[in-house]
Amino acid sequence: MSGQSASDNRPLSPHLQIYKPILTMVMSIVHRITGVALYFGTLLLVWWLMAAASGPAYFDYVNGFFANWFGRLVLFGYTWTLLHHMLGGLRHFLWDVGKGFSERSRNGLAKLSLAGSVLLTILVWVIAYWARGSF
Repeated sequence: MSGQSASDNRPLSPHLQIYKPILTMVMSIVHRITGVALYFGTLLLVWWLMAAASGPAYFDYVNGFFANWFGRLVLFGYTWTLLHHMLGGLRHFLWDVGKGFSERSRNGLAKLSLAGSVLLTILVWVIAYWARGSF
């Protein structure tokens, strides 16, 4: 075999640079990223709950963080992340029960989960502002 091993003749595994990004692939990647982001958002929720248990002064401090523009942006992003990951999970559940495997269904579900997460996030925030009487 003239100095070559059997592994030298094997094809290389394709990587992301080779594949053309398609909607379902991007949505799969975003689903994983939102799953990781939920860990950090949940730490913020724990911080808020611990502040509530610590007393009014620290609770006011943490609420002050979430009340400014940056805190609200973080909360808005956390809301979108939570809803997007939930809708992505429902999409995966449909696949687990054997539904939605056609190309049209896959693309439709991907578009629906993206649009649904944006619309539901806006709806949650509109309802929250309305309930607080901030409108």
